[in-house]
Amino acid sequence: MDIIHQLQWRYATKSFNSTKYLPEEKLSVLCQAFNLTATSYGLQPIKLVVIKDKKLQLKLVEHSMNQLQIAQASHVLVFCIETNIDEEFVLEYFNRVHKLRQTPKNILKPFQDFLISDFENKPLEEIEVWATKQAYLAMGNLLTVCALEGIDSCPMEGFAPEKYDEILGLKQRGLKSVLLLPIGYRDEDDMFADFKKVRKELPNSVIHYN
Repeated sequence: MDIIHQLQWRYATKSFNSTKYLPEEKLSVLCQAFNLTATSYGLQPIKLVVIKDKKLQLKLVEHSMNQLQIAQASHVLVFCIETNIDEEFVLEYFNRVHKLRQTPKNILKPFQDFLISDFENKPLEEIEVWATKQAYLAMGNLLTVCALEGIDSCPMEGFAPEKYDEILGLKQRGLKSVLLLPIGYRDEDDMFADFKKVRKELPNSVIHYN
């Protein structure tokens, strides 16, 4: 598959075909791609909430600046950040490293102790900004994967996170919503599908040092 062709094909879908649903195997690819996304230190301070419930999607429209894609989409992906990045969270990560790579704990301990200390000394607001950056990395990754899989998508920041958190019970799970990605298949009448991409000329976008 021509990656550039698929990236040209993708656009921020304004109207989804509400009768077409993503096959489970396609959804599985997206979930695995999310889990494989690079994150700072490999800590994965993010989680993905997958919504496939038309009544719930319709309820969320009013808390999404009335963007109808939320109701029309096959699924709505909600990118969330963990709210408890503490010693226990860091230790859980290093226990996974030890288990999967068989790395001796004495080798891991200096970096482990550094991260525990670093997060303990950071204000909560700074940690949340850091975690949110990881969510943006994950969304960028999924936008590309969607394009490669022929899945339409529309990245969104315009929504009321506190309402999503309340409706989805995210606070009880130690999570905060930060980004939305409705996914599915474009409606044939979405005129935006045929619009030419507006991008800078490549020499004005990329600087080479040879």
